[in-house]
Amino acid sequence: MKKIIVALLLFAGSFAAEAQELVWETNVTKAMAISTETKKPLLLFFTGSDWCGWCIRLQKEVLKTPEFAAWAKENVVLVELDYPRKAPQTDDIKKQNNELQMAFGIQGFPTIILANATTKEGKVNFEGIGSTGYVAGGPSAWLAVANGFLKK
Repeated sequence: MKKIIVALLLFAGSFAAEAQELVWETNVTKAMAISTETKKPLLLFFTGSDWCGWCIRLQKEVLKTPEFAAWAKENVVLVELDYPRKAPQTDDIKKQNNELQMAFGIQGFPTIILANATTKEGKVNFEGIGSTGYVAGGPSAWLAVANGFLKK
């Protein structure tokens, strides 16, 4: 009996470790450095994590699935730009997120933007690849939209 319990704990632990490997950057400067190094575009996730029902649904149905995790590791650098109502944030993160919201003209949540970023003469330039939000149909439907942007 003890062997079965240990085996189940190890099995469950391997799933938890795999899910934790997906890293969402909150600092766009750090994400841009990773993007440049890996030659992968940024996936900018504009979310209201603690109040936006569609954001929570997108997370549950797509962004926290093994299919999305495998796709993301291969294709993008993940950046979460959160606008919470209850969770605390540093002033730097609030300022960064508000500047990016204005730069991209974000008017609703969730919004996901795929973009390449470059820095020239100290100024950041974003080249948009595509944008989407919640897509019904789970990870396969959402990934079909995202892959359509990446193949252009």
